[in-house]
Amino acid sequence: MLKTLKVALAASAMVAVVGGAAVAGSHQVLDEVKFLIPGGAGGGWDGTARGTGEALTKSGLVGNASYENMSGGGGGKAIAHIIETGDQGTLMVNSTPIVIRSLQKVFPQSFRDLTPIAGTIGDYGAMVVGKNSDITDFGGLVAAYKADPANVAIGGGSVAGGMDHLIAALVMKNAGENPADVKYIPYDAGGKAMAGLLSGEIKALTTGFGEAIELARQGEVSILCVTSLERVSAAPDTPTCDEAGSAGTNFVNWRGFFAAPGLPADKAAMYVQALEKMYATDEWAEVRDRMGWVEIFNPGDDFVKFLEAQEEEVGGLMKELGFL
Repeated sequence: MLKTLKVALAASAMVAVVGGAAVAGSHQVLDEVKFLIPGGAGGGWDGTARGTGEALTKSGLVGNASYENMSGGGGGKAIAHIIETGDQGTLMVNSTPIVIRSLQKVFPQSFRDLTPIAGTIGDYGAMVVGKNSDITDFGGLVAAYKADPANVAIGGGSVAGGMDHLIAALVMKNAGENPADVKYIPYDAGGKAMAGLLSGEIKALTTGFGEAIELARQGEVSILCVTSLERVSAAPDTPTCDEAGSAGTNFVNWRGFFAAPGLPADKAAMYVQALEKMYATDEWAEVRDRMGWVEIFNPGDDFVKFLEAQEEEVGGLMKELGFL
């Protein structure tokens, strides 16, 4: 029985060479990057793109960064756009849902239709309730679910059968409950899902830990558990879902960047180099710690191999839970 979904990302290094000369000696790697965000403001993709752009520009690795939010089709609108335009100056942020939604045929494309640049961060999932909820811990959520699953609406910032739904089902399955009974309410992005939680439209929310931690610090929400096997340093008092009663639950959502198909190798190498150098900057450390991200780096061919392996693993889990 598959109880965990584990992301193991190998680190590697790459030196970009343009016109026969190494660019490693120059601090600024790129004049400009345009970030394409497949969802609305306030979600994990939005935060990842804007946080990465902040670190790249403030550190001087990139001269200027711009952002475009393009919701629609479960991310498919943005994927189709970057394929159709072939814009070599655009990086599209994405994450585990590009694998899930292509398996579900939500859109016809997959990561194979793009140029994978690098996986850059990981973000654990979190089970969250509003500050005024009568549910105070994960055990209380499971008890309410056991009594009447239909009365425990759980929301998320992805489509039904998407990653947030998958996390909710996995957490409940590992708590000994029927994952097929999860009453999942989809929202367009994490920000809208959080608003639904605070307004009382849903009882609980599955979201990225990085999205939840700031509102938890402000006292707006309570994080019931985090989908890691060890406590996260940014919230050492928050139990893991495994500790709280969802045995063996381990899920981390990678996030990373893709470019248009047919991107020349030297341009891809420059993107990789900018992201790789970013990790050594104070500006990145500030963003990373603020967002509660797990730092990873998985560039180029290693990223492709990882995506292929995840496609197989996630597909098996989705079949087990009845999503495929």
